[in-house]
Amino acid sequence: MARQQQQREEERAPMGAAQRRLRAVSGHLQPPTESGGVDLAANPTAGEYAHVQGYSAVLPEKLQTGKWNVYRSAKSPLKLINRFPDNPDIGTLHDNFVYAVETFRDCRYLGTRVCVDGTVGDYKWMTYGEASTSRTAIGSGLIYHGIPEGARIGLYFINRPEWTIVDHACAAYSYVSVPLYDTLGPDAVQFIVNHATVQAIFCVPQTLSTLLSFITQMPCVRLIVVIGGDNANMPSTPTATGVEIITYSRLLSQGKMSSQSFRPPKPEDIATICYTSGTTGTPKGVVLSHGNLIANVAGSSLVIKFYPSDVYISYLPLAHIYERVNQVSVVHYGVAIGFYQGDNLKLMDDLAALRPTVFPSVPRLYNRIYAAITNAVKESGGLKERLFHAAYNAKRQAIINGRNPSPMWDRLVFNKIKARLGGRVRLMTSGASPLSADVMEFLRICFGGEVLEGYGMTETSCIISAMNIGDRLIGHVGSPNPSCEIKLVDVPEMNYTSEDEPYPRGEICVRGPTIFCGYYKDEIQTREAVDEDGWLHTGDIGLWMPGGRLKIIDRKKNIFKLAQGEYIAPEKIENVYAKCKFIAQSFIYGDSLNSSLVAVVAVEPDVLKAWAASEGIQHEDLRQLCADPRARSAVLAEMDSIGKEAQLRGFEFAKAVTLVAEPFTLENGLLTPTFKVGPLIQVGGDFYTRSKDRKLRHTLQKKSQICMHNCAKQNR
Repeated sequence: MARQQQQREEERAPMGAAQRRLRAVSGHLQPPTESGGVDLAANPTAGEYAHVQGYSAVLPEKLQTGKWNVYRSAKSPLKLINRFPDNPDIGTLHDNFVYAVETFRDCRYLGTRVCVDGTVGDYKWMTYGEASTSRTAIGSGLIYHGIPEGARIGLYFINRPEWTIVDHACAAYSYVSVPLYDTLGPDAVQFIVNHATVQAIFCVPQTLSTLLSFITQMPCVRLIVVIGGDNANMPSTPTATGVEIITYSRLLSQGKMSSQSFRPPKPEDIATICYTSGTTGTPKGVVLSHGNLIANVAGSSLVIKFYPSDVYISYLPLAHIYERVNQVSVVHYGVAIGFYQGDNLKLMDDLAALRPTVFPSVPRLYNRIYAAITNAVKESGGLKERLFHAAYNAKRQAIINGRNPSPMWDRLVFNKIKARLGGRVRLMTSGASPLSADVMEFLRICFGGEVLEGYGMTETSCIISAMNIGDRLIGHVGSPNPSCEIKLVDVPEMNYTSEDEPYPRGEICVRGPTIFCGYYKDEIQTREAVDEDGWLHTGDIGLWMPGGRLKIIDRKKNIFKLAQGEYIAPEKIENVYAKCKFIAQSFIYGDSLNSSLVAVVAVEPDVLKAWAASEGIQHEDLRQLCADPRARSAVLAEMDSIGKEAQLRGFEFAKAVTLVAEPFTLENGLLTPTFKVGPLIQVGGDFYTRSKDRKLRHTLQKKSQICMHNCAKQNR
């Protein structure tokens, strides 16, 4: 009685904001479930815990502080999703595929184009049931060859059905898949194999020759499986290596003759180690668990729906997390996945044959599609050009006003454009780097379906945020994935704070079940990336737009991402080019809307003048010589030579250069007080230094802009 009396008195007593929120939270708590964690139930007092702002909900980071700065998806504001709501028993990639096989056994799954007498024909399909049989055989074959549970398995070839089957085999038998890809270079492949202690590698004849060139330097490798190889012509390896080389077909047969039971993983077990290009030094291995990946796709399932009638085109590298997670998502819904021939130049032909309904891509390809269509319209001229612009403007205005455009415009103009992607695409997604607003608008108008842009990282199992279906606003990356939460942290040295007006700004930090387990064998970098409260610091600067939409505006560190998704550390490259005899100082620049780097070079006057004299080139002064195309070509050729000596990777080479006679100094604002080239930000197409007076324009920024523009025109 006394206890009840005390409780009634506490209820009548006035409560502070923190106490009210604590009581509100306790009202949502349910007993722990088998799916893990503590669930939050619906409760009329939810408004004290989460305030919905359009597509996001805002919550306090800590109940006692009173600061409401954590954003979650409005679709699940009180619980971070870690399982499919309709299928909570699915906790691993193996569970996900078993569910798909049981549900869609006889449906089309993996398709490739059949080539007969040199002529490429239609797609031939493997069903979910057939893929399941092959998955079991490959996993059993690895056991037959003595590859132990938990071993790392390398995949060194481009997208094809065998890639997906091997990945399923790894999940079913508790192996860890380690994608390998050429863009990092042979040295990086060798490093990854040794660093991850890869014991078996699946490859194709083309990549086999690369592996054999340094096989003696990879003592951990025991088995190489060649896809598409000839049993009678398998090369041998030095006896001392102990490496066995067999064909994929032989491994498949061996596995079928010695079938083994599954060795299912647990959600917390490692599913894959994805090595990223990083920015300096060696690649970093991002460790992702089965639970990480399932949480990401389960959260995304609340935003984007797929259907068994959908057809997906696979051509983006499976070694990258974007394509990998896309495939995990569509498998859950029984989607058919058609693979390209392996040649990007033939992709349009593959699209015409497959006629996909889902088209994932990256800004670099969307920019090419945009350029190809707009150039074709200009070349058509006359009535056709006027008709296109009339249709485009009418459809654009209808979309802006929230009306359904007239179907007449599709029949007259846009159906022909849609046919370029097969004519059935209902969903286009963009990731890896920002998509410019004008291209986004163009795609929505011309192709008619949903065009969604997302933002993510390998370290977050892919998607951090994504546009919502039906959101017509462009120029942002949407609201949080329901499986993670986001906050912006002040960066005072860059003048970004949560108190900024009109919108809060800061470094994007992410937390939730999608956050990676850490960098493989690198606790120091792991601690640098994830703080003690579990927040992953992305290094990207964002702001919250109205409606709970996230916009990426800058990078915290002096690194940036190119259009193809590769990260660049400009200072590293500038240090390499400093060895060039023509260069006094250099500034390397690129951005995520372009695929190539450009350089602004302050020249060594005496060296350049001596070169000009030896070539018989007349000039009035140094400025005139810097503007001479022959001088630019000579400097760029020397830079290429220096870059090759330093073993720069292909995307790290400057593809265009602008020469300037004026050196970078503290006085002209082109050097920082620590004598570094001043970092830049981009605002409305113009470049500024991050000085206190951001409106101050300099010669260097203008030169960078012109050089980038010219380089982009050449690439397109």
